[in-house]
Amino acid sequence: MRNILIFLLFSLNLLADVDAVLTIEKEVDTKASLSLIEDTATGASSAYHERMFGLLINDIKMSGHFNVDPQLHRAPFADGMTPPELHDREYLLKYSFAPSATQLNVKLVRTYDNQVVFQKVYGVNAPSRFPFLAHNAIVEINGVLGYEDVSWMNRYILFSKYTASRSSEIWVADYTLQFASLLIRGGLNLFPKWANGQQSSFYYTSYNEALPTLYRVDMSSGGRTAIARSQGMLVCSDVSSDGSRLLLTMAPNGQPDIYELNVNTGSKRQITQFGGIDVNGKYIGDESRIVFVSDRMGRPNIYSQPIGSSLVSKVARYGANNSSCEAFDKYILYSVREGGASNIYLGSIDSSYIRPLTSNGSNQFPRFSTDGRVILYVKQNRGNNNIGYMNLATKQSALYPMVGGDIQSIDW
Repeated sequence: MRNILIFLLFSLNLLADVDAVLTIEKEVDTKASLSLIEDTATGASSAYHERMFGLLINDIKMSGHFNVDPQLHRAPFADGMTPPELHDREYLLKYSFAPSATQLNVKLVRTYDNQVVFQKVYGVNAPSRFPFLAHNAIVEINGVLGYEDVSWMNRYILFSKYTASRSSEIWVADYTLQFASLLIRGGLNLFPKWANGQQSSFYYTSYNEALPTLYRVDMSSGGRTAIARSQGMLVCSDVSSDGSRLLLTMAPNGQPDIYELNVNTGSKRQITQFGGIDVNGKYIGDESRIVFVSDRMGRPNIYSQPIGSSLVSKVARYGANNSSCEAFDKYILYSVREGGASNIYLGSIDSSYIRPLTSNGSNQFPRFSTDGRVILYVKQNRGNNNIGYMNLATKQSALYPMVGGDIQSIDW
């Protein structure tokens, strides 16, 4: 248990040019203008309807490709006429949301020629999953119009949150937290991590047995399989792109180091060997090396090491107390302790590029989207616990409040 506390305290208190994909910002006047029109036949027919409008507005804004009208308009869904006050809009998004909250019919109309450029009906199997109706629609509309992919909106987030002393729960949710479902409860269950890009299974560590145990859970069946056990501590911090290798933080001899586990054979090899603390390993680049957090120079900072080599180099270009490391391609995210705040910085392992992403409060656990364009992070400010997002390409951002419990770990 002592090693768990060391890791958590360590994680919280550590708490040339970049590619055009990360710096380009769409100018306001180049974005398409769009208004939403809800079907008068179903509008306001349930408590979900106001929430659906808010979801659609939010998803459209977060895509970064539209100037969206914040006012809700209503008209018959089948009506082919454009309301006079909306003739200056480039697109109209008409939608009919079923009172059951399980079906959404959308129609994208190009205003200048009244042409329907996209229409589709979306369905979910339970009202609680209604946010994915909006997410799916906006993802497809962006694709139809030839904009950058925003399918990150469809992905689930996975997080563990404390509920009491030695007690935590693991939840799955949509990115706005309007859909959330409890997966695991009872005892101390920490560090959930998706096992693959399809999000069909995940890993987590149970501290409810004689030894910390890493389990893999199948999302469809709920069945779980023990993958590894270790003295001291055991955390899965990253999974290779093909799902065959795991980076584990383990402390079989008292001090945490980073190991790589072959999922197919069960064999392990130790990557870091240091008398202090090495944690939070992440694959970077072609996955032949890792970045990780270490206190080998007295204070926690971000380092890189090739797998199979003892050569270690410092890669964070800013800050003297850095943590919450994350990697995508050649880029890293890390949280920098600055006075009473923790702020997230974006950097590159191949250059001196640095970009601050947050400016106040405690900002921890940054995560890249699968395409590297959007950042998820946890923000604590004035006692409030929020999950935040930043679209690096368009500089759109959003915060969603977490209701009940403090987040211990999060994955996307």
